[in-house]
Amino acid sequence: MARHDDQPALEIGQDNAQVMGLDFHNPVFPLSALGILAFIIYALVFPDAASSSLVAARGWSINHFDWLFMIAGNLFVLFCLALIFLPVGKIRLGGKNAKAEYSRSSWFAMLFAAGMGIGLMFWSVAEPVAYLTDWYGTPLNTAANTPEGASAAMGATMFHWGLHPWAIYGVVGLSIAFFTYNRGLPMTLRSAFYPILGRHTRGWIGHIIDIVAVLATIFGLATSLGFGASQAAGGLSYLFGVPNTIGTQIAIIIVVTLVALFSVWRGIDGGVKLFSNINMVLAIILLLFVVLTGSTLMFVNGLLTTTTDYLMHILPLSNWVGREDQTWYHGWTVFYWAWWISWSPFVGIFIARVSRGRTVREFLTAVLVVPTLVTIVWMTAFGGNALHQASNSIGELSHGISDVSLAMFHMLENLPLTGVTSTLAIVLVLVFFITSSDSGSLVIDKITAGGKTDAPKQQRVFWAALVGIIAGILLAGGGNTALTALQAGAVTTGLPFTVILLVMCFSLYKGLLDEHRALKPSSGKVAKPA
Repeated sequence: MARHDDQPALEIGQDNAQVMGLDFHNPVFPLSALGILAFIIYALVFPDAASSSLVAARGWSINHFDWLFMIAGNLFVLFCLALIFLPVGKIRLGGKNAKAEYSRSSWFAMLFAAGMGIGLMFWSVAEPVAYLTDWYGTPLNTAANTPEGASAAMGATMFHWGLHPWAIYGVVGLSIAFFTYNRGLPMTLRSAFYPILGRHTRGWIGHIIDIVAVLATIFGLATSLGFGASQAAGGLSYLFGVPNTIGTQIAIIIVVTLVALFSVWRGIDGGVKLFSNINMVLAIILLLFVVLTGSTLMFVNGLLTTTTDYLMHILPLSNWVGREDQTWYHGWTVFYWAWWISWSPFVGIFIARVSRGRTVREFLTAVLVVPTLVTIVWMTAFGGNALHQASNSIGELSHGISDVSLAMFHMLENLPLTGVTSTLAIVLVLVFFITSSDSGSLVIDKITAGGKTDAPKQQRVFWAALVGIIAGILLAGGGNTALTALQAGAVTTGLPFTVILLVMCFSLYKGLLDEHRALKPSSGKVAKPA
């Protein structure tokens, strides 16, 4: 593994403690666990106070720092695109002789499943229809229920799920991968700041970075699992008459958690990769069905329309000065940016874990460009059908969004074999939850184990179980109020993480430039890192 002479700062597993068969980093593991426990107690004993205070904190950060979120999001896109074309793009993660661990198809399946697969299952239908029908404001104040409104709706949906979120993940993922595989540093968030902080990354600055990353990740996962259980239960109730009760939702959480436990016990190869590949197969089947049973011609034409809508609206939607659509802008775009940034430690570290052997150019193309193209295809099929139904008074969507969790099913009920496709959609949702839970648990385990990739299996199981337990306890004890508080807490961490990611860009470029100079031919010979 390549290392430079000035790079001996952090050792993998340094400061670890072995207790009852566990191998964890001290103090990241215990302080993270205490923070999680304190929040659960607070949210259960004072659910309304927790929700109101954290929602207020989220609102304050979004309303007062919208400019920071927007500027940072734009810079991340430009930064990643620049790295693709700059000479540093030739650098291979792990050194010039490193080989990729996974096939391109499995690699991409894991990237997509961990990144945002579950969100696309719901919002690819609900979001464009919500914008078209003015459910909570319209993008750029376009008139609702008009062709211009439909164009802005699809452009804004792509804006939220295209280049910008994947650039956020790309910055973190590439930083962790480079400093882990090319510098021999632990696979934790703190390692990305070594060129700036040096040995201080081993101290409390590094501890705080990793602890906040753990809390943001586990809160985000538990929130998604809790709300996802509510959405899956809504689908079961809608299709099969299963009562949508707290009991049903907790049963879904238990099933998902048990399968996730099996997956994390098996590890990446035997668990995460397996379920990610299953995800991709099921998603492709559902996508092809929607394309073939809807209007195929409309889909083919829609690919160009969706791309045009995205390109036409990306600049005005990226603007943060003098926005007249403040309600929509803060409630959707800025919220999304804060949410993606709060998720970036989890998704970024997981992407780094499975990306050894890829060049910087290959990495960023796969993480940034390919998912955006796939999202265009997905949004054209699902969002295009949804907008067609909403604009032509077909089915429930013509009345707007009554329940986000049912939007996908409302769209599918106007296509053939509704029962089959809707059941497939529910299964796909559950498998996406499993891949999010198991990959997230593996990431948390790496951070709290000081960057170790071979921590005891029971340690991975502990974190996977804890995600399910947190979601179940908060759902049972505080309902959606407690989950809303948890989500608001996760989103609020997006503000400090925005600053962290901006600094990370500088640190990453400095590291890549040093690597490029070290590998650059000199006097007919290639200088190898020490």
